[in-house]
Parts: sequence; structure tokens; C-alpha cells
Amino acid sequence: MQLHAEKNKGTTVDLLPRMVAVVVFVCLLLQNGWSTFAAFTTVTTIPDPEFVDEIGNITVPAGRNVKLACSVKDLGSFKVAWMLFDKSAILTVQNHVITRNPRISVSHDKHRTWFLHINDVHEEDKGKYMCQINTAAAKTQYGYLHVVVPPNIDDSQSSSDAIVREGSNVSLTCKATGSPTPSIRWKRDDGSRISINKTLSVAEWEGETLEMARISRLDMGAYLCIASNGIPPTVSKQIKVSVDFPPMLWIPHQLVGAPLGYSVTLECYTEAHPTSLNYWAREDGLMIHESSKYKTTSSPDRPSYKTHMTLTIFDIQREDYGSYKCIAKNPRGETDGTIRLYMSAPPSTSPSPSTTEIPKKDWELMAEMNNSVYGNPSSLTIHNEKNAKTGTKFQSNLNEIGKSEQKSTELDRKRNYNSWPPDKDSAVGLMTTVTLLLVGLVVTIIR
Repeated sequence: MQLHAEKNKGTTVDLLPRMVAVVVFVCLLLQNGWSTFAAFTTVTTIPDPEFVDEIGNITVPAGRNVKLACSVKDLGSFKVAWMLFDKSAILTVQNHVITRNPRISVSHDKHRTWFLHINDVHEEDKGKYMCQINTAAAKTQYGYLHVVVPPNIDDSQSSSDAIVREGSNVSLTCKATGSPTPSIRWKRDDGSRISINKTLSVAEWEGETLEMARISRLDMGAYLCIASNGIPPTVSKQIKVSVDFPPMLWIPHQLVGAPLGYSVTLECYTEAHPTSLNYWAREDGLMIHESSKYKTTSSPDRPSYKTHMTLTIFDIQREDYGSYKCIAKNPRGETDGTIRLYMSAPPSTSPSPSTTEIPKKDWELMAEMNNSVYGNPSSLTIHNEKNAKTGTKFQSNLNEIGKSEQKSTELDRKRNYNSWPPDKDSAVGLMTTVTLLLVGLVVTIIR
């Protein structure tokens, strides 16, 4: 019991100082009010860091450099880190670069802004970037980097030049990369319309694939695949489509006439692809070679699958008349056409019949004399002195000439044949009449 009493006594002694302190505090509180209490409880606090500006969304063409900014106030002892959110990759912390990407760096403006630098931007750099402060509850803000890439045609996934048979179907493909995704359109290099099928033709076709049904030789040529996405430059790829078909012939003149001793040119037009082997042959099949007798030509025409063939034969002899063949051959087939050369009369070089201009009254007198000699109208052969050397003769019917008032410009002239001596014109007319009369008499005597 004594031990227990001593123990309680010790406990009371220990609590006494504490009780005194409490009493003193209460007394001070009552004496000085709440101001004294506030002085005892004041504690210094540090403000949390805050973001000042947004990072924002940035668009940059591939190949350029870009800089993202993160501004923080009251950073204190906290740290700023840059991260690529899409890949959960830490890029930088304060002034230290964490990523191994050599194109990425970080800088500080010695105030409150931290810059993330990306050089030679690639398309894979696009995405959501995050600036983070390592407070107890991490503070974060985001910005998006858009990377635009000009279109690029992927040759490995696109069609190359095509060779097809006429009448078959054709499918051309064009693949392109870029950001935004490029659109594809097709057009013909020469500006012609694109024949999709027998009932549909268009100036341009949109889509990665161009399909043409039952293609013909008219569809042969270069096609352009054009890729664009609003980011220059627009790019294109040329795809050549060749349409193979056997030769065809067109002969403008299958029957040709030429006189002996003249030269003549025969011609054929061919269509073939691949280009045909063209030559000429006689009807017995013997090939004609260029010589002093023959000249051959084979000239490309438009479109490229057309050819113009000619064969010129010089100084035509009788053995040159007959049939000639123009022949065209290519890997798809062969064909020939026949032209027949025949003998024709030489072109006339004689002047057209003419009449001697004689006054009307003289013609009437001469007609009367002619009637008196022969008993009826007849045709006289009048030699024109101008053509006498060549022996050219012109025939005129006296009655027809006498009746026609349109043969002379002097038909209305008035003559006086009773006057003597006659004037010059009358004398000429009289001499002509006498000459004709004498000719008539000579002919009568001979008979």
C-alpha cells in the first residue's frame, strides 16, 4: 500500500509543471486576446507552380524545324519534363535530354519558359506532346503537333507500263503517301477522254484504280496518275498503255491508170501495233526493192500506229502493168492489199478547136460559093498558119459559123462591097474568099 501511494505521488509531481504552463497560456490569452494566439500559430507557405500559357496545336511541313514552348511560374525547386504522350516516352527533364533521338533538344530562356526543339521534322514526330511539373499531384498540359507531308507516289504499289491485246480489260493502280492522305485522279497525257466502257467516257477519273473495259487502239497512249493533298508540290506518274493488234490496210485507189513512159505513185495506209514490217511485191509475190525503177517509202503517221506506204514506178513499160501488193506483218498477224495498174491514154496537149474570125457578110458570101461548088454545105479544113509547122488542123462547119453571130467581134460592122477600091478590111475579106474558092476548085478537079 505504501508503495502504491508513493507511485501516485510521483505522477502528481510530474503533471504539475504541465498544468502550470496551461494556466499561464490561458491567462495570456485572456489578457492579450487572439493576437497573441495568432503570433504563436503563424507558418510560412510556398505557392504551387502554375502554367502560364497553353502549348497549343502546331502544324509544320515535314523537313522543317519546330519549337514547342511550356511556360511555368513559381516553379521553385520543382522540375519540368517534356513527354511524347502517344508513345509514353520521356524526352527531356529540365536541361537534360533523355531520348536518344538526335533531332530533339531542350532550352530555357532563363526566366520561366522551357522549349522543346525538334529538327528536320518527320511524319512520325506528329502526335500529342505533354509538359509536366513534378508536384505531389503532377501538373500537366498538352499540345498537338501536326506534320503535313507532300504527296509521294509509291512506285512499288503502283502500275507500270502495260501492253494488252485489243479487246481486253485493263486495270491501272496508283498508290500515294502523304499527310493529309492524298487524293488520286487520272487523265490522258494528250488531253483525250478516257473510255471507261463503250457507253462512258470521261475527261478525268478519280480513285486509286482506273479500270477500262474492252480497250481499243484508240485508248493507246500515256495516262497520268496525279496525287495531291493541298501540300505542294502535286506529283504525277506517267503510265503508258500499248494496245497490240494485227495489221490493217486502207487503199485509197485500188485501180490506177498511167500511160506508157510516165511515172506513177501507188499508196497504202497501214495500222498495226507493234509496228509492222511493210513492203511491196508484184502479183507473183516477188518483193520489190528500191532501184532506178522503183522508189518505196514508209512514213510514220499520227497516231503512232499508223503508217503511210508509197511505191513510185518510173518510166512505165508494158511489163510494168498488172497487180501490185502492199504487205504488212507484225507478231499479231499479217495482211495485204492489191492495187491494179492499167494502161491509160496520155493526157491531151492539143489546143481546143478554134474558128477563124471572118466578118458576117464575107462568111455568107463564102458559104454561097461553097454551095455552088459542092452542091450542099460541107466542112472545110482550114490550116492555121500559127500551127502549120506542127500539122495541127482545126475543122469548122461553114453553115454553123455563118449562122453564129457570137464568133466574131465584127458581126455588126457595115460593109459596102460596091465601092471601089475596097477599104483595107474589105480587101482582106475578099482575098480570103478568093483563096477558099480556089481551094474548092482544086479539090473538085482532083476528084
